[in-house]
Amino acid sequence: MTLISDGAFAAAVSNAGGLGIIASGIWDINRVKEEIHILKSLTDKPFGVNLYMMSPYIDELVDLVISEGVPVVTTGAQSPEKYIKRLKEAGIKVFPVVSSVAIAKRIQRFGVDGIIAEGMESGGHVGEETTMSLIPQMVKELDIPVIAAGGIASGDQLASCLAMGCAGVQIGTVLIATNECPVHKNYKEAIIKARDNDTTIILKNVSPVRVLKNRLAREYLDMERKNIKDPDLSKKESDALIKGIFDGDIESGCLPIGQIAGLVKQIRPVKEVLDDIIKEAYSSVDRLNACIKLLDGGK
Repeated sequence: MTLISDGAFAAAVSNAGGLGIIASGIWDINRVKEEIHILKSLTDKPFGVNLYMMSPYIDELVDLVISEGVPVVTTGAQSPEKYIKRLKEAGIKVFPVVSSVAIAKRIQRFGVDGIIAEGMESGGHVGEETTMSLIPQMVKELDIPVIAAGGIASGDQLASCLAMGCAGVQIGTVLIATNECPVHKNYKEAIIKARDNDTTIILKNVSPVRVLKNRLAREYLDMERKNIKDPDLSKKESDALIKGIFDGDIESGCLPIGQIAGLVKQIRPVKEVLDDIIKEAYSSVDRLNACIKLLDGGK
């Protein structure tokens, strides 16, 4: 959700019953501070800030979330080990996003409050394990709460993750296709139109990213097949993200989309999306309880 989840959008998610997260990405301290203040003006609910560990402003951003009294911090990219003690001493709950059990076990030792275990079905940067294989191993190996992420958009999936021992789920793609999300309408409609096999992973040898299959993605894949190196690749990727997310260029822009896009059928309010997920999860649990009762001889 880098570039996407700003203060207003995160506030909308929190007001709807979720935990809205400001995705700070590579924003500087002034921009992140502004977004936090916007959020605080729109909600009195809990919220979080995601800190991108490779940000050139990371030291300043850690100072900022502490001074602003941010209640929850999630982290991405490199390990947050260097900052965990300070964040915890400030009373902030810390949830790193990781894609392997080995990394999660190492970070657990530094006293984080939980792990967001993200499978490769997610949109954006991905690891190598699927959510279904990663989650049960995380739950078994860790002594702290596990939040499931990657390819999750329904109440049935929420119930499944809870059944596997998770404390909750993190969702992204389904929230992009909402009225409140500050992206171009073409991006939202691309999610609505996407099928289960309409995404691909590019930049496999650099930093794998799951995106919509379009002309840009095909060009990247062709470069990888031919082993063509481009020294300006990082800047081009950043420019392509802007072009896709905010300019609505569906063919030449980079559009991070999770594999679950095939379940997303319409653009709706955030609250309606979250309410339906919870309602469906209850129905799933009732259905499972009925099955267990039958297996137990009807008792």
